[in-house]
Amino acid sequence: MAAGQRGDPDRSDRSESFGEGLLGVFLDRAHELPPHLVAPHVADAVARLGARDPQILLQDYGQQQLVPLAGEGLAAGDPQPIDSSEEGRCFLGSRPVELLLADGVRVHLPLLHGGDPAGVLSVTLDRVDDDDRRILRRIAGLVADMMVTKNGYTDLFSRTRRTEPMSVAAEIQWSLLPPLAMVMPRVAVAGVLEPAYDVAGDSFDYAYNEDTLHLAMIDAMGHGLSAATMATVAIGAYRHARRTSIELSEIYAFMDRAVADQFAPDHFVTAQMMRLDTTTGNLQWVNAGHPAPLLIRGHRVVRRLDSPTTLPVGFGGSEPQVSELALEPGDRVLCFTDGLIEEHQSGQEQFGEDQLIDLVNRLQETDRGVRTVARDLSHTLKRARGEATTDDATLLLVEWRG
Repeated sequence: MAAGQRGDPDRSDRSESFGEGLLGVFLDRAHELPPHLVAPHVADAVARLGARDPQILLQDYGQQQLVPLAGEGLAAGDPQPIDSSEEGRCFLGSRPVELLLADGVRVHLPLLHGGDPAGVLSVTLDRVDDDDRRILRRIAGLVADMMVTKNGYTDLFSRTRRTEPMSVAAEIQWSLLPPLAMVMPRVAVAGVLEPAYDVAGDSFDYAYNEDTLHLAMIDAMGHGLSAATMATVAIGAYRHARRTSIELSEIYAFMDRAVADQFAPDHFVTAQMMRLDTTTGNLQWVNAGHPAPLLIRGHRVVRRLDSPTTLPVGFGGSEPQVSELALEPGDRVLCFTDGLIEEHQSGQEQFGEDQLIDLVNRLQETDRGVRTVARDLSHTLKRARGEATTDDATLLLVEWRG
């Protein structure tokens, strides 16, 4: 039987199609491509598809705008508001958006990485068919992966995302964070930090290891650089303990010793550590002086997850009691720091948990994904507080998808 015929799969047709050749340009050079050449690399690839005026837009740190990345071959432009632009609609919905123009079709594609869009790729074509859509979608996926990988050794993308000056404390906190969102088949996570350019003591962390989602939210006392330093120690201790696969109560003890050893006796960090079995929905958590999370079921807050608490990290509290809850598919858990509910305008009452619950219920009725709900909730709360944020105000929304 001749080579390449049926019965000899190892010698099947291996000729390169147009789409494979185009994507191959990315794959062949991606590992050694300097960050500043990502732009012309993308421009060249989409030009081979017949597209023009490419733009890469990145979400700013405040999650308000999509800011064009400057680079050879990329079209210039103004930042686009996420809440009121076609680019923003693509970003929030994590779906392509096509806009008919006088001279063609403008296509916006989300730059997805782990379910979290880093930004949007926009191009214009004379016309669009399903082959174009498929190739553009794959180009956008490769661009997202390339940018996330190269972001670890360049300031180019971080500089683009800044729309105002950032404090040193915030610089430290942003370098600590995992991606703001992760969307997987069984579980989704989304977090927001405010004030984005001046956050200090608040932070969160998560890791998805096999079937277990690990989470932690902390609030280090004080403000500025000292709070950021304490948060760094607490998150570092949490990650170290988590990676040794010890129990939640032991993780607390490890974090407690780390903070106590490095800071004065009156320094502390409130914390909440969680584990979610993504196969069964079993949630475990330990509360160390932190506000109780809220359980959201059927688009409404149904209860506070009150539980026995121990002293904040750094005070040498007793061994914490691990609480448990069986989640139902679609349940969401909202964790937050006290700055979210204790903010108040001069001479007025604190914002309060009741108002928080009311806003959560209203936003949950929209039936949107956790990333969009978390972002909208944070921005809505900030507006309700009169744009005042004198303390860090952080939230973390988790959904067990079943």
